[in-house]
Amino acid sequence: MIPRRTFIQKTSLAGAAALLLPGCISNLKNPLKTMGIQLFTVPLSLSADVRSGLEQLAAMGFNQLELFGPYPFSDPANIASWKAVTPMLGFDGSGYFGLSQTEFLNLARTLGFSIPSIHTDLATLENNMDALAEAAQAAGATYLVLPSIPEEYRKDLDGYRSMADRFNKIGEKALERGVRFTYHNHGYGLKEKEGITPIDLIFSGTDPQSVFFEMDIFWTMAGGADPISLMEKHPNRYKMMHLKDMKEQVYFAEDGDNPSEWIPLFPYMCSAGQGVVDWDRLITVAKTSGVEHFFVEQDMVANPEIALPQSIEFLSKRL
Repeated sequence: MIPRRTFIQKTSLAGAAALLLPGCISNLKNPLKTMGIQLFTVPLSLSADVRSGLEQLAAMGFNQLELFGPYPFSDPANIASWKAVTPMLGFDGSGYFGLSQTEFLNLARTLGFSIPSIHTDLATLENNMDALAEAAQAAGATYLVLPSIPEEYRKDLDGYRSMADRFNKIGEKALERGVRFTYHNHGYGLKEKEGITPIDLIFSGTDPQSVFFEMDIFWTMAGGADPISLMEKHPNRYKMMHLKDMKEQVYFAEDGDNPSEWIPLFPYMCSAGQGVVDWDRLITVAKTSGVEHFFVEQDMVANPEIALPQSIEFLSKRL
């Protein structure tokens, strides 16, 4: 089960129904050459009117999209679990927001978007790689991203070792089909257990030629790790990055294993430049260590017409 979905199950969306209000767009004079957004930032507006929602993102200056599933080809168990919570989601959970794959991709291209990356789930990666890779290539995407390791597979160090082995198999299959597998490290697995940091088992146990990483700045910091140190320790492994700031340095109460620890930190998320992240140093290190794509992601941001232009304007001076 996708952690984001679990999070939404435990969180009210009643106040988030009016995302990206028409007429509230900040038109930047000098948008970035490439600036991406993870679409989970604005799922309600896209589900309500995908064309209008994408047009508004384009007007802000975004020109790359990172998708999230499920998709028509996703593993049936993943699709079923999404359907079970759609009454609380407020949107259908479709990776193409009610359009066919062809319709969605044509619309995105017409508006000037490229799609370098798509998020998916573990079961689809392991059981339906052919369809997943085909869809990624149709979108022009290089990276297939696992947003998180399901909690049942990371209860102990042996679980992380086992996941490293599974990642290697997924990564090999992805390369054979012309795409790359990427793990989005969340906030768990960053603190020592029995003298070992679990994320180190993933790095050391996976092939650097076939298993890559996407870093979420906020959750990495909340997990007690330093994003800059991680990139310096593992050059050329992180290929993508989720950008959002932290109002003040806060940490998970324990290991950040589940939504009961994520929810209390949600109010500390903020637009880039509004918090404690050392952006100048972080972006410099990210570029020199191999990060290729940067995506703004402010999960279900309450006022996207304000928050997203703030992030892109700040980042346009640094990326």
